[in-house]
Amino acid sequence: MNIIVIGGRGLVGRNIVERLRAQGHRVSAASRSTGVDLVTGKGLADSLVGADVVVDVSNSPTFDDMAAFEFFKTAISNLIDAEKRAGVKHHVSLSVVGTGRLDASPYLRGKALQERVIASSGIPFTIVHATQFFEFLLDIITYAIDGQAIHLSPAYIEPVASDDVASTIARAATEVPVNGSIEIAGPERARMSELIRRFVIDMEAPYEVCTDPEAPYFGATLDECVLLPRKDAERGKLGFQALFERSEYARASW
Repeated sequence: MNIIVIGGRGLVGRNIVERLRAQGHRVSAASRSTGVDLVTGKGLADSLVGADVVVDVSNSPTFDDMAAFEFFKTAISNLIDAEKRAGVKHHVSLSVVGTGRLDASPYLRGKALQERVIASSGIPFTIVHATQFFEFLLDIITYAIDGQAIHLSPAYIEPVASDDVASTIARAATEVPVNGSIEIAGPERARMSELIRRFVIDMEAPYEVCTDPEAPYFGATLDECVLLPRKDAERGKLGFQALFERSEYARASW
């Protein structure tokens, strides 16, 4: 099977490429570093020649402004058009649990638009909804810092390791399209503010974590259960403490 991974040089993309190559598939990683630009369309058509499956794990360079929405709007239009011309048989896309429920967030509104375009494209598809990656907790912190305080919602989250997400996406790429979504979450549930308070204490970071129900999450305020997956979600294997102990965060300094 000939598989193209868009965003194949990123955290999840590299993992997916390695897994699929180990299974004997012909896999190419496409990204701006390889000359493929989803926004301008440069190099896109050439990268998809002969592709059976396209796995899209590309991401917006910003999270909490309209640039995120515009990225997804332009990128998915260019990608689907190129896939139709190339005769791609299966489109697999990474998305986020909560997409479609948080339109106040430009990022998640863009992801929702992306999903609608995929579903109406006529190309068989599988969308993988994942909860927050453990590896992106630092991004959540960065966007929530205000001076020496970090204001975070008490909404429940079930964060997942990117390795577990990559495993699910790699499997989906080799299976029959579901023409719908599957979900994957971590094995543990916690309130966002409480989990990140543990994270900050373990890191000995010089910040106070403040629980604030009105704190924005990439532009949206959260109901307590809005970021939780469906009951039939797959479950990753790695919990918070195990991942923290084996990650670069355990050695980071602030």
